[in-house]
Amino acid sequence: MSAPKELRLAMLGMIEGNGHPYSWSAIVNGYDPVEMVKCPYAGIPKYLGGQPLESVRIPGARVTHIWTDDPADAPKVARASKIEHVVARPEDVIGQVDAAIIATDDGDEHVRRARPFIEAGLPVFVDKPMATNVADLNQFLRWHLDGKTILSTSGMRYAPEIRQITERRDQLGDLRWLTSFTSKTWERYGIHALEAVYPVLGPGFLSAQTNRQGGSNLVHLKHRSGVPVTPAAIYDAYGSFGAVHAYGTKGDLALKLIDTYTAFRAQLVAFIEMLRTGARPLPFSQTIELMAVIIAGLRSREQSGREVKLREIYDDLDGSIVDLLHRENPPIQS
Repeated sequence: MSAPKELRLAMLGMIEGNGHPYSWSAIVNGYDPVEMVKCPYAGIPKYLGGQPLESVRIPGARVTHIWTDDPADAPKVARASKIEHVVARPEDVIGQVDAAIIATDDGDEHVRRARPFIEAGLPVFVDKPMATNVADLNQFLRWHLDGKTILSTSGMRYAPEIRQITERRDQLGDLRWLTSFTSKTWERYGIHALEAVYPVLGPGFLSAQTNRQGGSNLVHLKHRSGVPVTPAAIYDAYGSFGAVHAYGTKGDLALKLIDTYTAFRAQLVAFIEMLRTGARPLPFSQTIELMAVIIAGLRSREQSGREVKLREIYDDLDGSIVDLLHRENPPIQS
């Protein structure tokens, strides 16, 4: 039996504050340490360098094409992350690759960026957060229901440290509160704090209420389990990124999600395996719910901290959302 064909991936887009084209491409392809040290995001060569060089690679896939918003960036990424082709326009990769990765983290831009590839029939991975407004979330929902292949996750869903909450549940007892922390903004990075703890409780968020202080947001979430979840996005607290705290009836557990390489690699492997097998690593309804939480937090912030029920966000989406949620079995909020 012949070996499976190596999947060809396109890495598309790079905006200020997000170095995923460097890191994700390197995790898939391997990298040139001499060129990677020039990466403007110092944390990337640091966590890549924490792995044996020969181990940094995902067999069976390769990032073969790169396009960046600033044309001057693409050759630098290509040299560092061993990408063969730099293209002048993102659409130039259509017909040349098996899937596209939208590597930017502005949720108001993702429909525009992803549209040519989704409509061309290419599977697409969309960096977090997939959508931060109802109109764009509606469009992704329509594409999904039309059979298009779309995946969007935060790498923190795959953070290995978070498993300790489940593994040490006997020591924690019944959960009574979860906190999760990110730096930067709720709209761009809140999904990291949220999706890190989402697998602990599963689907069933009911509402979001945002306390805004300057450029920071503290969001109180209600969940059907009765366990409150408090994700925070504090704009300048970079050193506290990835802090998670679980409080239970028997004890508490403080975690720091620091194994970035393992989390990102698992995230990319999940996408690549989906391309190979056709099996989704998580129901699309979970992504819809997560985006609804982000949007509800934004709506609460804009409306002076009003509690916004997720039912409000779902009511603004196409009616098919209820059928989708029923079909994929998360609870429907009353």
